Amino acid sequence: MTQFFSRRQFLAENAMGIGSVALAWLLNQEQAQARPKSVTAEQEHFDLKPKPAPMAPQAKAMISLFQHGGPAHMDLTDPKPELSKYSGTDFKGDIHYSFVNEASKKLLGSPWKFRKHGECGTELSELLPHLGEVADDICLIRSMHTGANGHEVSIRYFHGGIPGVVGRPNLGSWLVYGLGSESQNLPAYMVLTDPGGLPVDGVTNWSNGFMPSLFQGTVLRPKEPRILNLDAPAHLQGDLQAQNLELLQSLNRKHYEQHPHESDLEARIASYELAARMQTAAREALDLSQETQATQEMYGLNNPKTRDYGTRCLIARRLVERGVRFVQLFLGGQPWDNHSSIITGLPAICGRTDQPAAALVKDLKQRGMLDSTLVHWGGEIGRLPVTQDHGDPKKAGRDHNGQGFSIWLAGGGIKPGMTFGKTDEFGHKAVENVVTPNDFQATIMRLFGLDHQKLLFFYNGQEQMITNNRPARVVSEILNKPVPTVGGDA
Repeated sequence: MTQFFSRRQFLAENAMGIGSVALAWLLNQEQAQARPKSVTAEQEHFDLKPKPAPMAPQAKAMISLFQHGGPAHMDLTDPKPELSKYSGTDFKGDIHYSFVNEASKKLLGSPWKFRKHGECGTELSELLPHLGEVADDICLIRSMHTGANGHEVSIRYFHGGIPGVVGRPNLGSWLVYGLGSESQNLPAYMVLTDPGGLPVDGVTNWSNGFMPSLFQGTVLRPKEPRILNLDAPAHLQGDLQAQNLELLQSLNRKHYEQHPHESDLEARIASYELAARMQTAAREALDLSQETQATQEMYGLNNPKTRDYGTRCLIARRLVERGVRFVQLFLGGQPWDNHSSIITGLPAICGRTDQPAAALVKDLKQRGMLDSTLVHWGGEIGRLPVTQDHGDPKKAGRDHNGQGFSIWLAGGGIKPGMTFGKTDEFGHKAVENVVTPNDFQATIMRLFGLDHQKLLFFYNGQEQMITNNRPARVVSEILNKPVPTVGGDA
């Protein structure tokens, strides 16, 4: 007897049969997959081998001299005659204070004089005489803007692309992820910390975030020996060490074959292999005795005030000279955070850092490296034009200001001997050619031949990029070779 099924019965009884097969087929179609088209279905293999840039790069390496705390731009890089003229009178506009209990609307003119430097005529403070010597080599951006006054929120904006958010890869991680390293004997991303301690926000400053640990910054110790245990014990050196390393590598590789695509394991194996190669390369790179006396004196190694920072600036040059992609220098804490006694505090930190930073630019230039090495100097915020009152003029300082401040860049495709952007007549807000940290990141990427919108990392079911789809433009006005505009640029 033939049995007939209604359409409803057929679908009900075959829901786990032909229906599931059809569903699986549909889900397998490209348009129905959750994974973006640009992301391969296979697990990506990560390494630090050099990779060609998608576009013609102007920079091959970068040294970032990050100045935690917020250098006072109206006292250093952004002269404000009107501020001096009306010093001691009340500011008429609105100001957001971080320390309300010490807030004041009294304008504070800079106690330091400015003068023009170089053929470009850039005006700089008397506190930065050495920077003045390289004025024709730098591009001074006077219109940075984070929109936030806090340290951590702005630090994370500069490093990771989103204000205040942790857990994201830093700029250095993105660069080595996209381009790898020219050296296979030294880490691609290196961090030189201060003997005085970690900077504000600690290790977050060089975090790899959601990327494999292979892309995290490698920290050099701030004092000798800068790398511990670089040499094997005497009784293990030579052939015995080579045999042990060969055995370890064999065991690691077998373990990795059993656990393929474990990025942390892969990074750990790569670190062991790199450590072996570093025994010779790192020792040579960190040996400053190879430098001439004139070079050491140029960096200030003969002066107790500048010796430490100068040493690290010189090491940074030696690292990029040997193929390291990205180097960061930090100061302990936030020495530019001059809430009080700015009259003594600001000259002190300038005295530590001005000569070494300028020497780095000079040294790179005379060695023919400046064209391909990008140097960055700047903090996460600036300072307010009003005084932070402590009841004593000698103890006066300046509160935080993320509305407008200065940074400078040199080399690596940056147009030299120019200023870009403006703050208002008192230095409070950026009012012309405003540059955000996302603009900064997009511009750095372009200098390295990368597109900030196309360098993607698949994480948490999404395509991630350094600017996180936030508004960002390549600031082509400051580039030696203007680039064609693409989506997102202006």
